[in-house]
Amino acid sequence: MQSIKIRKYEFWGRNVVALMLVVTVYGGTAHSAPDVLDYVSQAIEIQNNTRTVTVPAGYVLEVLATDLDAPRMLTFAANGDLFAGSRRGRVYRIPPPYTNAKVLVTTGGYPHSVDFHRGYILIAKTDGLYRAPYRRGQTQVDRDSVQLWAPLPAGRRHNSRTVRVGPDGEVYVGLGISGNCSDQFLDNSYPLDDRRGGVARLRALAPQPAWEAFASGLRNPVGFGWHLRTQIMYGSNNGPDHLGFELPAEAFAKLQPNSFHGMPWYWFDGAKIHRDPCIRGRPPRDAGAVTAPVATFPARSAPMGVAFVPADAMHPSLEFVPSLRYMDHGGRGRMVKRAVTPRRAVILSWWWFDSMPTKRTESTIW
Repeated sequence: MQSIKIRKYEFWGRNVVALMLVVTVYGGTAHSAPDVLDYVSQAIEIQNNTRTVTVPAGYVLEVLATDLDAPRMLTFAANGDLFAGSRRGRVYRIPPPYTNAKVLVTTGGYPHSVDFHRGYILIAKTDGLYRAPYRRGQTQVDRDSVQLWAPLPAGRRHNSRTVRVGPDGEVYVGLGISGNCSDQFLDNSYPLDDRRGGVARLRALAPQPAWEAFASGLRNPVGFGWHLRTQIMYGSNNGPDHLGFELPAEAFAKLQPNSFHGMPWYWFDGAKIHRDPCIRGRPPRDAGAVTAPVATFPARSAPMGVAFVPADAMHPSLEFVPSLRYMDHGGRGRMVKRAVTPRRAVILSWWWFDSMPTKRTESTIW
């Protein structure tokens, strides 16, 4: 069996991107997860540079394509084509065998992510959700056909927008607040430009499409997805940087209709919800309404994409794989120069029991 995994990383000071094929040689179906995964080292060559990486035993990491410029979130179409947004104003199409990336459309701005809905390609940019007519296998999209469908609050910081079409056929977008303590909340009681910090759902069938809050109180929910059996949404969340380098932990949260996750008014220390004094004024909801994370990551680790993997697609210990970009405490305020801060790519895996994550393993790729 095989599964495509993607990593974006800094490679000795240069922004290099690669699609990576993770091939497992395991056979059969295991009935329990191991407490600790076994790992092996392998050499991998990227742009004439050889790097030693670490992968779970039985897997091979292979570079497929490097001809993308600053790609971001990835989406598979129903026919197997892979699509990537980018920081450079381009949307890429990468058809099987995923070795040749082509520009599908140049939109300008920051087309962070794409998805597909009722005959359209959806493109999430900082200022709104755009769409254009699209047929499976189409190799190019006319820039003039890309039209704004539903405006979003814009802004310079945390300006990525992740669009996903859920198993219910509805359209969802994740967007973060602008800073650590910004008084912004995903609710109609706030001005449009300050309706940030969570996952919004689009009322797409209304005469005038409009956003409604789905889950709020998330500082920067870049990645989210749905459990394959329960179809419950879970998402990663990047916490604030102003409380030091050890707290608060980054979060992995269960996102449900009207759930409130506290930020920037509250933070979670792993056991208890605390009031954050950096933002004054009365919080929109009380501490008792805060939904605690189901799992946490080390502070400043910047969790990114989330992918639920079918139980028979990979080794059972990797049934749930949120792919993370580790910055090694490289957030604002670090007392070393960012240029020499090491970066690591890490896969964190949880074994799920009764629809909840119960056992964690960690694999440092490089």
